Amino acid sequence: MSSEKPIISCRDLTKIYTMGDQEVRALDGVTLDIHQGEFVAIMGPSGSGKSSLMNLIGALDRPTSGQMLINGRSLSEMSRDELADLRNETLGFVFQQFNLLARQDAFQNVRLPLRYARHDVGDIDARAKECLEMVGLGTRMDHRPMQLSGGQQQRVAIARALSNRPKILLADEPTGALDTKTTNEIMQLMQDLNRQGITVVLITHEPEVAEYATRQIHFRDGKIAQDIKNEHIKHNEPATVGA
Repeated sequence: MSSEKPIISCRDLTKIYTMGDQEVRALDGVTLDIHQGEFVAIMGPSGSGKSSLMNLIGALDRPTSGQMLINGRSLSEMSRDELADLRNETLGFVFQQFNLLARQDAFQNVRLPLRYARHDVGDIDARAKECLEMVGLGTRMDHRPMQLSGGQQQRVAIARALSNRPKILLADEPTGALDTKTTNEIMQLMQDLNRQGITVVLITHEPEVAEYATRQIHFRDGKIAQDIKNEHIKHNEPATVGA
C-alpha cells in the first residue's frame, strides 16, 4: 500500500436511519483508506451498508458520526458550495440507471455538466467530443439514447462522468441492467480508465464484476467483513469500439 495520503479516508463512520420507532445502523464504525489509482470493488448483500458508504464518499449524504475525508479534507467541515465544488471537480458518478436526457443526443448529454461547471474547462465542445471518443462512441455522438444499446448508453453516462476530469469515479451497480457481454465491455473500460490514473470505487453484488478490481471490500451488517487484494484480476480483450 502506498505511503501517500489516501485520497479517500473513512474514520469510524456510522450512519443511522430512523424508521418509525426503530433505528437502522446502515454503517457501524467503518474505517478504511483508498489511495490514488486504486480500483476498489465494494461488495455485500442488500442492506449491508455499501450504498450508504457510496453516498458518503460522494458527498451526497452526511454521516451520523465519524469522519469522511477526501484528499485530506473533512466533508463535514465543508460548506454547501464547497461540497458542490468537490462533486464537480473531484468526483464522477455512474449509476445503474443511465439517467440520460431522452431528447438530447450523446454529445449534448456529455456537454451538459460542462456548461454548469464553476471553473474554466477549456473548450466545452472539444472536451465533450474527447470524452465520447475515450469511451468508443466518437461515431455515435449525434445519437439519442433510444437509438443506442444499453451498453452504449452506459458509455455515454461514463463519458459524462469523465467530462470534468474527476480524480475519483464512483460507480454504483453500473452493470446491473446489462447483459454479460456488455458487462465485460464496460468493466474493461473501467480498467482502462483506472490505468490512466483515475481512482475507481465500484459498488456491486456480482463476484464476476468484482474480479476486475484490484481490491475487494466486503460489507455485512454495516461493517467491513473482509478487505482483500485481488490476486486474480480478470482481463478481457479490449472492447470493440462502439459496441
